[in-house]
Amino acid sequence: MLPITQFLMLTASNPFNEVSAPIISLIDSALIPLLGLVGAIGTIYCVILGAKLAKAEEPQDREKAKSALKNALIGFVLIFVLIVVLKIGMGTMQTWMESATAGA
Repeated sequence: MLPITQFLMLTASNPFNEVSAPIISLIDSALIPLLGLVGAIGTIYCVILGAKLAKAEEPQDREKAKSALKNALIGFVLIFVLIVVLKIGMGTMQTWMESATAGA
């Protein structure tokens, strides 16, 4: 059985917060460069697909290139939106995590 002082020390500092703080800091600091990287890669990829669409001579090649360009745009916009939502919601998720582990 733990003495009361050790028990109070264990409940006062949540060990999960000590472990999760560096991970949250890493994710938070990596989101802004990740936005730039996704934007750059998305722009380059869409320019390449646009050039393929412009050079396509056959109707089926043109449809294939148009479909690929549409899918790439949807994918990159979705990734961009999810990164922004993660950046905005990081504080709320951290507060939720702290309240959920407060009793642990």
